[in-house]
Amino acid sequence: MRALTTLTLLLALAADAGAQHVRQAAAQALGEGARQPGDSAYALPRGGNPPRARRTADGRPWSVHVAESIMTRNPQTHRRWDYIQGVVLGAIERVALARRDTAMLAYVQRNMDRWIRPDGTIDGYDLEEYNIDEIAQGRVLFGLYTRTKDARYKKAMALLRQQLRTHPRTSEGGFWHKKIYPEQMWLDGLFMGQPFYAQYAATFGDTAAFDDVARQFLLVARHTRDPRTGLMYHAWDAARRQPWADSLTGLSRHFWGRAMGWYMVGVVETLDHFPANHPDRDAIIQTLRDAAEGIARVQDPLTGLWWDVLDQPNRAGNYLEGSASSLIAYALAKGARLGYLDARHRRRAERAFDGLLSNLVRENADGTVSLTNIVQVSGLGGSPRRDGSTRDGTFEYYVTEPVVTDDYKGVGPFLLAALELGR
Repeated sequence: MRALTTLTLLLALAADAGAQHVRQAAAQALGEGARQPGDSAYALPRGGNPPRARRTADGRPWSVHVAESIMTRNPQTHRRWDYIQGVVLGAIERVALARRDTAMLAYVQRNMDRWIRPDGTIDGYDLEEYNIDEIAQGRVLFGLYTRTKDARYKKAMALLRQQLRTHPRTSEGGFWHKKIYPEQMWLDGLFMGQPFYAQYAATFGDTAAFDDVARQFLLVARHTRDPRTGLMYHAWDAARRQPWADSLTGLSRHFWGRAMGWYMVGVVETLDHFPANHPDRDAIIQTLRDAAEGIARVQDPLTGLWWDVLDQPNRAGNYLEGSASSLIAYALAKGARLGYLDARHRRRAERAFDGLLSNLVRENADGTVSLTNIVQVSGLGGSPRRDGSTRDGTFEYYVTEPVVTDDYKGVGPFLLAALELGR
């Protein structure tokens, strides 16, 4: 009997340890998706799958169904303050406001309040890391402050604005992507920093900042745009020292889909708060038009989606990618609605969203909805990868990063595109 009791206790302890491991693993995956078999993209049938209904089977808009799926899967959205959480909370907030959904707004506030301390500082945030990615989640603070007038949110916004005052810059005034990535500007960074910067300037009368906001977009566009294709390279090293950078131009080697998506969304989101009479407004819009023309030429003609490495369709290892397709669809649709782009780009966005629904959206047995084929991360330089290889900017690097399901970097933009397109 004693042996049986001991065995029962050991089994219980093992089960508890296993449960703790599962909980820890789940927490570690918050926001960064569930691994797909082989860390690879799901194969699509040639020509894609048949069209899917404009609404879900129960009649809900896709924007609502996906937002509710996120809330069901992840009562806590993420394990730290960063842009990954910010993009999905910002998207859910927009769905909530469009539908006057108080439960969704409460979810957003609850997950933001995990990080905002009583004195307005941000748990886990270190200004002196000078990481431009850390600015993006601050955009959600504006709505919270408007709805609650809670001074904590205003203080947190001011803290993030302070980072931009002292953030390291290139000799031409461009924000470094991070302090650990000196002299580098990545397309991603324009989404991460500029919409917050412009909204803060508009909200609190910081009007001198608009010249600086414009500088960031025009500087990156000037250095990264390829005149032959109209596409934009992922990153630029102003010092021309990085192993991934061309020794003459400082440019990385490839056109990464999500990076262009971040840039384009950064433009349309920033223009919401940018003065109509600012002398550089038209030039910023022109960078969006140039990007849209380049992007249009590499849209997959069969599915309407975009490839992870944009200009190399069907090359072995490349795949049609969920986050780039969602970001670009949203930017094209919003740009067309607001008159920055002509109407044919709205049609391209509709085709892209149809392609997402038909090929990359999965309806699960538990009633939730998932978005597949999202590259988890693609960066340049920094620490070696888990297998010892480096983020060297080659084609092989981009297409061997893990591909996952339900990463917020894809799901958040999908929500924005769905809402913008009335889906």
